[in-house]
Amino acid sequence: MIFPKSPDEIAVMKVGGKKLWNILQTLLEEAVVGIPLERLEQNTRLAIRNAGGTPSFMTVKGYQWATCLCLNEEVVHGIPSSYVLQEEDVLTIDIGMIYEGLHTDTAWTKIIRRQKTEDREQKEKEKFLRVGEEALKKAIGVAKAGNRVGHISQMIERTITGAGYDVVRSLTGHGVGKKLHEEPMIPEYLDRPIEKTALLTPGMTLAIEVIYAMGKGAIVYPNQDGWTLSTKDRSLSAVFEQTIAIQEKETVVLTGS
Repeated sequence: MIFPKSPDEIAVMKVGGKKLWNILQTLLEEAVVGIPLERLEQNTRLAIRNAGGTPSFMTVKGYQWATCLCLNEEVVHGIPSSYVLQEEDVLTIDIGMIYEGLHTDTAWTKIIRRQKTEDREQKEKEKFLRVGEEALKKAIGVAKAGNRVGHISQMIERTITGAGYDVVRSLTGHGVGKKLHEEPMIPEYLDRPIEKTALLTPGMTLAIEVIYAMGKGAIVYPNQDGWTLSTKDRSLSAVFEQTIAIQEKETVVLTGS
């Protein structure tokens, strides 16, 4: 069941979302060559506490961390470790926060590097990430009252596959608010006729996620930690995510500056 949020609840989510977005920007700046992932985790816990919030991800049964930190072929749910970031790693930082009882959720992917060159592999990575950012922007653009979840899924799929990449079909975006994961689920591809997908109505708050791979979108558990999911073909993966609110005349990005 979908639970629309009141204007007051959306206002609270906007405050919390802005705080979370600012934390993410700081983490992206801190994520440089030589930094261990566990330090980013520690910094996130401190920043969320200082913002007056608590980590959303710790509400997931069995998950003990404030972040999901994914490297290179890792797609989602990467556990913070002692791994030290290296030149040309591709890192996804995914964080969520409960602020005054309401969740927001956001993620971004960056290339770890000291300096930019004209290297072909670097350019390919940069293009790969640009496409994900573009897909998220376009998906938010069609996420408006009167459209349907299928319009979001279709836009993500068209943008990613049109660039020669592949979406991860087994993972989705989702509603967010009183819980971290609410209805509706938002697939990365159009899995049924658009008219059979959920109608977007004022008061809906959604975490739109673009989850995709440079190669194929099939995923596997690469180790025994029970959480980390990676691309089966070990190709690069990335995630771009924002929390939004559907309103009558406009859509507001809650996790933004």
